Amino acid sequence: MTGDRSFWPGCGFATLARDGRGRLRVTEDFLRLYLMRPELAPQAESCEAERALHAALMEDPGRPVTPVNLLRIRDRDAVENWELFLAFRNRLLARETIEDTYLSLFLDPLPALPPLFVDHLAQLILKGMFEARPDPLRLRAAELFFRPQKVRIEEGAILAADEATLEQLVETGGFGNLGRLVREAAGRLRTVELGILTEDNAHSYFTRSDRFDLVLDLSFTRPGLDALCRVLEAWLAHLLDLAVSIQPLARVRDEHWRWHVGLDAEATAILNDLFEGREVAEERLARLLALFRMEFRDPSLLPAALRGRPVYLGLAMDARNRLRLKPQNLLVNLPLAEAA
Repeated sequence: MTGDRSFWPGCGFATLARDGRGRLRVTEDFLRLYLMRPELAPQAESCEAERALHAALMEDPGRPVTPVNLLRIRDRDAVENWELFLAFRNRLLARETIEDTYLSLFLDPLPALPPLFVDHLAQLILKGMFEARPDPLRLRAAELFFRPQKVRIEEGAILAADEATLEQLVETGGFGNLGRLVREAAGRLRTVELGILTEDNAHSYFTRSDRFDLVLDLSFTRPGLDALCRVLEAWLAHLLDLAVSIQPLARVRDEHWRWHVGLDAEATAILNDLFEGREVAEERLARLLALFRMEFRDPSLLPAALRGRPVYLGLAMDARNRLRLKPQNLLVNLPLAEAA
């Protein structure tokens, strides 16, 4: 493959630095990107106190901000935006890297942050992981980590399209050139065609990566599902230094099933019910899109009772065909031995 292989240029990755381990460090320019967002940038109606705060932080993004500074701002919605940003900024500045900040969100979840911040951190981490060797199918699979998807089962194929992109196309009547996803909007059915990413057209990913307009085929035995396995492996290797092997499964047939992790809320609930022997309706079971078998390269990282046993993973859509992968589940729900 030749040509420009950059991807996700809009995420602000270029403003970050790397430490000696290759992890991502926050810079003042990175924080300024948030200050330039419309939620924080001064508007025509912004009061003088808000303008002064914004100007001071643009000059020194890490400067302390007291509650008194915020009390002087007249617009209560603006105050809420500033409170959310400052909580995020303070968490970033209190930790050495983006990766450390991301892990802290689930190990020490207070104060809670909006999904916008969480998803952005995940995107930045993934960008850093794959920047040196960008593979289009793996990059598209990585999008599931920070962008909700809408799923359509079509002739046995499991097709995942970016939810926000699909909604925008439905609203504007925009069209791509391959595949078909149908959505009901304003009481009418409208057809939106999007390109399905394949090995043959993978080169096109780099010219459109920020458009998030390529469909990923997650069907069993298809390259897209294999790509997701490789991203999950890399995610654990990068953030927890865990070497694992993850492979897709058609079904779980294991009388000694000991541990599982749902990669989203729906899969977690379904796998819990199956594990406990509770009946799962066919309609609900059909939401389970993929199953995986995960094995640790070093079994000593597991408790003695689980060594030699696989960890099963599941991926599912909800009743509205929405897929919201939660990559943090894989970081906090593994049965690691205490010494690990």
